[in-house]
Amino acid sequence: MKAIVHSAQSGLAGLQYTESISRAPEAGEVQIQLKSAGINHRDLFIMAGRGPQDIPLVPGSDGAGIIVAIGESVRGFAIGDEVIIHPTLGWEHASEVPTVPDIVGGPMDGTLAQYITLPAENALPKPAHLSWEEAGVLSLSALTAYRALFTRGVLKKGEHVLIPGIGGGVATYALLMAVAAGAKVTVTSRSEAKRNEALRLGATHALDSHADWSTQNDMEAVDIIWDSIGQAMFPKYFDIIRPGGRIVMYGASSGDDLTVPIRSIFFPQISLIGTSMGSREEFIQMLQFVEQHDIHPVIDGVYPLQDVAKAFERMEKGEQFGNLAILME
Repeated sequence: MKAIVHSAQSGLAGLQYTESISRAPEAGEVQIQLKSAGINHRDLFIMAGRGPQDIPLVPGSDGAGIIVAIGESVRGFAIGDEVIIHPTLGWEHASEVPTVPDIVGGPMDGTLAQYITLPAENALPKPAHLSWEEAGVLSLSALTAYRALFTRGVLKKGEHVLIPGIGGGVATYALLMAVAAGAKVTVTSRSEAKRNEALRLGATHALDSHADWSTQNDMEAVDIIWDSIGQAMFPKYFDIIRPGGRIVMYGASSGDDLTVPIRSIFFPQISLIGTSMGSREEFIQMLQFVEQHDIHPVIDGVYPLQDVAKAFERMEKGEQFGNLAILME
C-alpha cells in the first residue's frame, strides 16, 4: 500500500511517500481501506520529537473508510461497512482517565495510508450526513473539543464561552459545538479574516488577540475560557472571567510554564481544569451530538496523500481556518 512514513529525521524532513506493508487483522481487529484522513498539530509535535533512533511510523489520528477484512471473534461488522476511526486506544469510559492515553498515529501506525488495521472497538459507523472529506477530519479534534466543553467544562445553554486563537481544527469544533448547545461565544485572533469567518459561523464577538478585551464594547464576563495557548494569554483571562468561572486547558502552544495569580483564583473561586483527548464513551456521544445538530467540519483544504507535506506546512504556519483533509484516491 501507499503510505506516508516518518523516519530518519525529525520534523517534516522525515516524511516520505512510499510503499508500506498492510497488516492483516488479528483476533479482535478490523482492516479498513481508508478513503480520507486528517492531520493535527499532534502530528507535528510527534514528528518534531522523533529521530534516527526511532522506528518508522505512519502518522495521522483521523480517518474514515470501508471495512475490507475482519479478524476472529469480531462481531457487529460486515465487509463494506462505512466507518470512522476513534483514535484513543484502550480508554472506554470518560471517568477512567489514563495517565497518558495511547493514540492512533503514535505509538501505533496511523491513518496517513491506504489501509489501517486496528482494534474493532476503534471503528464506529460513519455519520451518514458527512462526506468522506468531512468524516476523515472529525475524530481527534472533535473528540477533544467535546470532552473539554461538555464533560470537563460542563457547558450549559446560555453561558458565555471564550475561545482564544480561533482557526485550528479543535477550536473550530469548539465554536460549532458551543453555538449548537445554545452558548454565547467570543473568539480571538490576530487575523481579521479569521475573526470574520468565526462571526459567520455563529460567534457573538470576535476580538483581536492583542486588544484589551475587558474594554471592548458589549463584552460581557465569560463563564468558560477554553484555553489551548497557555503562557502568552493566561494573564488576560482574569480580567474577563466571572466569579466561579472555569478555565479548561487542553494545550500549551505558547509554552508550558505559567505564573499563576493565586489570589485571582481563590477569591473569585475560579476552577482550573485540565483535559486531553477523550474516551470511546465520549466519542459515541460526540458523534450523536454532531448528527443531532447537523454539524459539518470546516474544511480549509483538501490534499492528495502524496502532497501531505504541503498540508503540514500550511498548518505549521498557522494559515488554515478549520481542518486539512487528505484523500487517498
